[in-house]
Amino acid sequence: MGNSYAGQLKSARFEEALHNSIEASLRCSSVVPRPIFSQLYLDPDQHPFSSADVKPNVEELDKDLVHRCTQNGSLDFSNTLTVNEMEDDEDDEEMSDSNSPPIPYSQKPAPEGSCTTDGFCQAGKDLRLVSLCMEQIDIPAGFLLVGAKSPNLPEHILVCAVDKRFLPDDHGKNALLGFSGNCIGCGERGFRYFTEFSNHINLKLTTQPKKQKHLKYYLVRSSQGVLSKGPLICWKECRSRQSSATCHSIKPNSSVSSTVTPENGTTNGYKSGFIQTDSPILSPANSAINLSGAQDLTRNKNVVKPLALSLQVVGKTFAADAANGNSSHGGKNSATSSTPARPGNYSLSPRPSYASGDQGQSSSFFLPSATMFISGPPKKRHRGWYPGSPVPQPGLVVPVPTVRPLSRTESLLSAPVPQTPLTGILQPRPIPAGETVIVPENLLSNSGIRPVILIGYGTLPYFYGNVGDIVVSPLLVNCYKIPQLENKDLEQLGLTGSQLLSVENMILLTIQYLVRLGPDQIPLREEFEQIMLKAMQEFTLRERALQMGAQWIPVSPGQLPWLARLIASVSQDLVHVIVTQNSLAEGISETLRTLSEMRHYQRLPDYVVAICASKIRGNEFCVVVLGQHQSRALAESMLTTSEFLKEISYELITGKVSFLASHFKTTSLGDDLDKLLEKMQQRRGDSVITPFNGDLNEYVSPQEAAAMIPTQNLDLDNETFQIYQPQLTVARKLLSQVCAIADSGSQSLDLGHFSKVDFIVIVPRSEVLVQQTLQRIRQSGVLVDLGLEENGTAYQRAEKYVVRLDNEIQTKFDVFMRRVKQNPYTLFVLVHDNCHVELTSVISGSLSHGEPSHGLADRVINCREVLEAFNLLVLQVSSFPYTLQTQQSRISSSNEVHWIQLDGMEDMSCEEKLYFGLNEYSKSLQWGITSPLLRCDETFEKMVNTLLERYPRLHSMVVRCYLLIQQYSEALMALTTMASLRDHSTPETLSIMDDLISSPGKTKSGRGHMLIIRVPSVQLAMLAKERLQEVRDRLGLQYRFEIILGNPASEVSVATHFVARLKTWRGNEPEEWIPRTYQDLEGLPCIVILTGKDPLGETFPRSLKYCDLRLIDSSYLTRTALEQEVGLACCYVSKEVIRGSTVALDLSGKEQERTTVSENDSEELLIDLERPQSNSSAVTGTSGSIMENGVSSSSAADKSQQQPLTPSFQSSTNSVGLDEGVSTGTAGTGETLKQECDSLGPPMASSTTSKPSLASSSSSSSSGPRALPWPGGPVQGCRGLHAALPPTVILSKAAYSLLGSQRGSKLPSSSSLLPHADVAWVSSLRPLLHKDMSSEEQSLYYRQWTSARQHHADYSNQPDPSSGAWACHPRRLLLTGPPQVGKTGSYLQFLRILFRMLIRLLEVDVYDEGDINTDHSESSEVSQSEGEPWPDIESFSKIPFDISVHDPKYSLMSLVYTEKLAGVKQEARKESKAEEPRKRATVSMMLTRYAAYNTFHHCEQCHQYLDFPSASQMSDSTLHAFTFSSSMLGEEVQLYFIIPKSKESHFVFSKQGKHLESMRLPLVSDKQNLNVVKSPIFTPSSGRHEHGLLNLFHAMEGISHLHLLVVKEYEMPLYRKCWPNHIMLVLPGMFNNAGVGAARFLIKELSYHNLELERNRLEELGVKRQCVWPFIVVMDDSCVLWNIHSVQEQTRYPPVEAVSSKNVSLKSVLQHIEATPKIVHYAILGIQKWSSKLTSQSLKAPFSRCHVHDFILLNIDLTQNVQYDFNRYFCEDVDFNLRTNSSGLLICRFNNFSLMKKHVQVGGQRDFIIKPKIMVSESLAPILPLQYVCAPDSEHTLLAAPAQFLLEKFLQHASFKLFPKAIRNFKSPVLAIDCYLNIGPEVAICYISSRPHSRNVKCEGVFFSGLLLYLCDSFVGADLLKKFKFLKGATLCVICQDRSSLRQTIVRLELEDEWQFRLRDEFQTANSSDDKPLYFLTGRHV
Repeated sequence: MGNSYAGQLKSARFEEALHNSIEASLRCSSVVPRPIFSQLYLDPDQHPFSSADVKPNVEELDKDLVHRCTQNGSLDFSNTLTVNEMEDDEDDEEMSDSNSPPIPYSQKPAPEGSCTTDGFCQAGKDLRLVSLCMEQIDIPAGFLLVGAKSPNLPEHILVCAVDKRFLPDDHGKNALLGFSGNCIGCGERGFRYFTEFSNHINLKLTTQPKKQKHLKYYLVRSSQGVLSKGPLICWKECRSRQSSATCHSIKPNSSVSSTVTPENGTTNGYKSGFIQTDSPILSPANSAINLSGAQDLTRNKNVVKPLALSLQVVGKTFAADAANGNSSHGGKNSATSSTPARPGNYSLSPRPSYASGDQGQSSSFFLPSATMFISGPPKKRHRGWYPGSPVPQPGLVVPVPTVRPLSRTESLLSAPVPQTPLTGILQPRPIPAGETVIVPENLLSNSGIRPVILIGYGTLPYFYGNVGDIVVSPLLVNCYKIPQLENKDLEQLGLTGSQLLSVENMILLTIQYLVRLGPDQIPLREEFEQIMLKAMQEFTLRERALQMGAQWIPVSPGQLPWLARLIASVSQDLVHVIVTQNSLAEGISETLRTLSEMRHYQRLPDYVVAICASKIRGNEFCVVVLGQHQSRALAESMLTTSEFLKEISYELITGKVSFLASHFKTTSLGDDLDKLLEKMQQRRGDSVITPFNGDLNEYVSPQEAAAMIPTQNLDLDNETFQIYQPQLTVARKLLSQVCAIADSGSQSLDLGHFSKVDFIVIVPRSEVLVQQTLQRIRQSGVLVDLGLEENGTAYQRAEKYVVRLDNEIQTKFDVFMRRVKQNPYTLFVLVHDNCHVELTSVISGSLSHGEPSHGLADRVINCREVLEAFNLLVLQVSSFPYTLQTQQSRISSSNEVHWIQLDGMEDMSCEEKLYFGLNEYSKSLQWGITSPLLRCDETFEKMVNTLLERYPRLHSMVVRCYLLIQQYSEALMALTTMASLRDHSTPETLSIMDDLISSPGKTKSGRGHMLIIRVPSVQLAMLAKERLQEVRDRLGLQYRFEIILGNPASEVSVATHFVARLKTWRGNEPEEWIPRTYQDLEGLPCIVILTGKDPLGETFPRSLKYCDLRLIDSSYLTRTALEQEVGLACCYVSKEVIRGSTVALDLSGKEQERTTVSENDSEELLIDLERPQSNSSAVTGTSGSIMENGVSSSSAADKSQQQPLTPSFQSSTNSVGLDEGVSTGTAGTGETLKQECDSLGPPMASSTTSKPSLASSSSSSSSGPRALPWPGGPVQGCRGLHAALPPTVILSKAAYSLLGSQRGSKLPSSSSLLPHADVAWVSSLRPLLHKDMSSEEQSLYYRQWTSARQHHADYSNQPDPSSGAWACHPRRLLLTGPPQVGKTGSYLQFLRILFRMLIRLLEVDVYDEGDINTDHSESSEVSQSEGEPWPDIESFSKIPFDISVHDPKYSLMSLVYTEKLAGVKQEARKESKAEEPRKRATVSMMLTRYAAYNTFHHCEQCHQYLDFPSASQMSDSTLHAFTFSSSMLGEEVQLYFIIPKSKESHFVFSKQGKHLESMRLPLVSDKQNLNVVKSPIFTPSSGRHEHGLLNLFHAMEGISHLHLLVVKEYEMPLYRKCWPNHIMLVLPGMFNNAGVGAARFLIKELSYHNLELERNRLEELGVKRQCVWPFIVVMDDSCVLWNIHSVQEQTRYPPVEAVSSKNVSLKSVLQHIEATPKIVHYAILGIQKWSSKLTSQSLKAPFSRCHVHDFILLNIDLTQNVQYDFNRYFCEDVDFNLRTNSSGLLICRFNNFSLMKKHVQVGGQRDFIIKPKIMVSESLAPILPLQYVCAPDSEHTLLAAPAQFLLEKFLQHASFKLFPKAIRNFKSPVLAIDCYLNIGPEVAICYISSRPHSRNVKCEGVFFSGLLLYLCDSFVGADLLKKFKFLKGATLCVICQDRSSLRQTIVRLELEDEWQFRLRDEFQTANSSDDKPLYFLTGRHV
């Protein structure tokens, strides 16, 4: 048993155990109870070693941390501390100790007919974990689920159920021999032999089946219920034969590396096993292993035990994945059967083709399986790093084993090891001595350098000994693996598929790159990838060029060594090349040996390139980085931000920094700092330096200092909130995107469903950000505007709308989601602000070491309820959206809304403020000013480098921070008491501090600047605050400036005397006011030490002047990390900063106010008043008055400049209702704004009344109301009130080199970095991020070339297996814009206009106009009884027809003459300009359930009615031709019907061939049925396929009805697309340009023809002809609502009659009218037009006999001989009504119904745009109506418009010319025979019908002022005309189709007898002869 611990058996224990065993066997239901000896000897509680030698304080620390960890719920180490990781092929003990050849194993053949597929059992059931991870698996008690590995399916784990007694316990002991297991696939139970079981589950082993070898993992369920791979099963007694000093590999459990800890329990979280050895040797007995990286400093009392982790990760191996960043579902694990002791085949790559082109220098990286080592040669069974295969496949790297750094990039391991033919598994072989590297002792201590080995190409050797002193980095490894790309990608890159670089070329390129880097830079993966790409493109070009001639010869392996040395020779010894013959190990060993023996004065190369020119394996190489700066920077850049912050806190906790701290206890002059400060404190006694308005040498008592009150500042506009033009534009872009989602037809958003908007804003964990967002919400008044809160309570209630992502979010969020579910008619908007922060997945949260915010955002934003809620929009807002723009993004690229490009806005003369962001900072380096805005403090960097050499074990940020604290402390001392220290501060630090502490002294207001010092580590920040505060207080400056710790977790805390000062400046604040945001600190002289992992979008005040980012170093090598730091300083500045010429303003007195900076196209030199950057203290003496940047420290500006501005601003606030700050000068935008928000009413305006912040430019006073400073304002921090320049940013060298702009590019160099630490590049070959890419293009670039890492929240968003497309969430939008640009204001405005739009969607603008011409209407002489439902035909026919037109749309038409009109006083009617369309009065009405809708309405009920089919079903409707002959047109007319399948029942088809015969009509005698409307409804429509109200489903109450759309041929496809389920009647092509008359004419003709056909058809069935229903409905496409009115008597005195109205459906209106008794005797029935002015008077008569319009029931039988004029464009219905009436037919209007018509702004009877037929030039003056006609055959410009249209438009405007006698002379109207044409509103027309027996108006004794003959027919004869009398000088107009008929008409009517004609009085419409112009002749009555 191998466990004989002699002497431990105590008799008492034996008895107890025996007793227990017997009892257990009696109780046990299974056959095999646990043997007594295993209970005794395999007891888990016994420790083989004592733990006494671990230092007690570390133990204490331990307990504390373990406790903390378990509290946080991430890892529980309390039980066991190391995992013994036996990966795939770890068959250590399966053979004897000798390395004998493997014994082949022959497997029994599977039974006949059984399944033999890998991953399935013989019964054919799937056993793979991937398939079963979501299943609920029932297993018997006492069994566990474990994972087995099959050699043929390396990427899958097979799930088995095994009796836990046959599995080992935590110590690798107590496993019973034998096996008992069940198959969970088919459920077969009771396998007693593992061999039998392995056959059943198709393991297909080539070696003897052993449970120890093939059962690998415990399987565990995560909190989400997902089954996933858990800890390894620890078979080998934990390998704890410590005596033989075995190598203990542990399982890394998180993204932080597991590292070996030396005896004193410290570790160094550098990921790659930087195993910090503070003890000289790692003796096995007293080593410990730190599992959890820097924070979980658990110690394991020297026992290496397996880790019982309850850690669940879906579908992936549990450990390194958080670091590996590569997906594990579907990819092939390339490292299938590699080397024996490989610790981690974890991350399975997401892209099988080339496993992961993963991150370069990014944060992640090789997790060494932190192994315990002893130095010295390897013992026989000691496995080091196995060298892998001798012959790697070309282009691939062979896996590196044991302390092999497990990179995130699995592709490193992509070459399967060649296998011997006999066995499929590598057997142990002796390790060739040449392939091991022994790391020398004390390497780091002796040389001060921890070398970094960059994996190159080939096999890395084993490393032994002091491996903690080296780092292995995968930085460039992916560059050497050329991925397989698709052809389209290759073309995009300009490559051919065949062109790969040879290893020799790669080596030479690498050396060239390293030579080019020089001493300061570190290698960047992205840079090198571009070099590789360029090289490949060159080879491709050369290959193409050489295809013709001789072949180009590549570098041969023999030439490589001297070529390599040749290239390296120019590097001034910075790059060395070592070439060896046998293996890389020789070169590496040689390098490390040289390093360890080196003397300090010797110069080392920065890089050693080790090349192995092996005959067998070809060339291999790696790079050993020895440069002090480079090796440290590379090693540190491998840690993620969280990891290095843990590392720093660990260094601080364990006291490693004590040497450094003691170094800084003395000043640079060698004095003891504390004593010196004490001395200074004693010297000044109790007094302190005066707080303001005095020099630094003036002292006052503390009481006096606290009581000093500054002058009040009047120009502070903190509380105003304005929305500026760009914010409005972006808000509208957001709104239109939401509309686009609603209109997309995907049914994911139905805006018509909602009547309210509600929202919640989720922000990262920052107290200040919460307060800032609350402030914006309160100031914007949005809660009141959305109707969410009352005015009084909104201030308090605002808090429930902003939620912080902390541990309490779940409860608050659940409350919100309950509101979402309970209010289905409210549209909720979930705004996720700064959404790029902490976007990690919930699943990886379990690996997070208790980082509190891990996965919270994912849990909230991506939870199922949010994804499924149909009334919830998610708006993610970010300045750095790159982490949301990956291949797996959940946001569709079309749903991204980008901030408007700011460059184009520089030209907007009316804007005062311009945004100054990252790109502008980057460009400002080319301005050439002596004091640039972006700086690098070279002196500081030199100091840092010296210190870093001295302290190689500390993280550089710690060293930088200590130095920075010293710098600021000494600068303070130098400026107050010890001038001798001046030379020891860098000029940069000194001038900042000088400005900070001297500026309050210059004025009575005491205002000053803010300095931000960014210290990401909270512990370091607290240290910095304590030290600086101590120095400040000792020097007596505590009333001069404040020091604030900006910790996201806590609120802003400011001393009371400073709060009092802020209150004074602000004026009217309440007593209890305290500053809550950084903006509240405006003007306060202070240092803010800003800490936290990321800046979280807090806005800083305009007084921010300096931003110190010197701690942001090479750890920040991703684009987001770097750019968001500089984002702190971004702001709005006044325009002259960026453009105007250099002006020195107001250099009065001592204060040289400021000079402004310009950037013209030429890079001008700028004059600046800064002192030179030198150390000379003589110069710094003056720096008090001449401020840095040339910006005065005082912020009191010259008030006189601002006074005149105020009134003009105030006036503009009144003129623009809602959106203040919009320049009223630009009428266009003002107009649209007004419309957009017009009905918000006064509360809205008051909540945003603007007091714009005034720019102190002298020009602004002249620019009047247009000088509104746009996006500045407090909205998102405009600080440049008086400071001319944006804040100055001081960077570290590394950051400075990345943020400097590239030549001629808009983007800084940082843009080419990996966009975010949570994403990875998809391929090392990719195009460069183009220099001028807009943010939209960048988004598409990142979506193509980056993918989410495994711990990213989007990682789980896998593509749809069928289509391969990634699933985007339809209701999710992304708003991106640069930092501090005003996004908050923009999304608040978006909420507001979204609400307005929803209200607008529920409203409709309907015409509201009173009747016209009421004074000259006929009175109804026949009395009607009120309240009759239907007219009585007898009495109705006696009512005279009211010939006047009352419809208000005809208010500009000619009056129709009646006898009453003759008596009307003729006053001039209002003149109206010809060109201006009249604005008609409308009113907004709420839509009701009976409305007609356009295509934008979607709801569940009418979904079927609209029936949007998929494209494939479009053919469901059929096309039918229908031909009939028309006597009027004199030819056959062929119309087309498009009939959907569902509507075919309304038609009759022939028996054979489906020929359309007729449209079914009901019978007059059919009983009134509530669900039937008898009349077919025809709606002619043009230009309104989207906006026409053609959805009658609700108006018809959902009943079946026959509705035909009548459309022009060219518009048919548009209508068909929008209304696929409607019957279309398509007019012939000849009518494409015709007017509405043609449509009505054809509807009527077709209906009559159909009536005849139906009569014939039904006659055969025995129905009488007159019984067929003869009515049709013709209605406009703008009829929206129908009402019923009734008059109610009021009981009040005097009695008043009131009209009550009710909305009714179209169905009920039609059914009522259709039920009219004797209906067939009426020709037309209609209803009146709605108006708010409807009075009981107008309803007195329930029926009128008068004109009806827009909505008519037309009796086509009675009106058979009355036709619409098919030529007409205007007034066709008045013309038709007059003809019908003159034929003696009845027209009846039901007055108790009214129709509301919607004001539709597009389509309909829109005028043609009248253009010349042949365009001469683009810009022509508009053509006037009088130019629409011309003399025949003249040179007049011919027009491209129909002749009839030109004629009608001409007549409307030509009445003065044509009928001068008729103007305003209603007694003498113009006589029009058989036609009504509009000849202008000043003229009356007397309509006379020429038909015999027609009824005409009485006109005896009337003298007509003119005669109009229009296309008159044979009924008009000379005799008829002779009956009428004309005034002398009356005029005549005869209109005919052509010249000949014109002459014939004049002759036939004998016109020349009475009328005088002149030759020049003949005209034609201005058409060319092909367009058939109309001709007319004018004459005078003689």
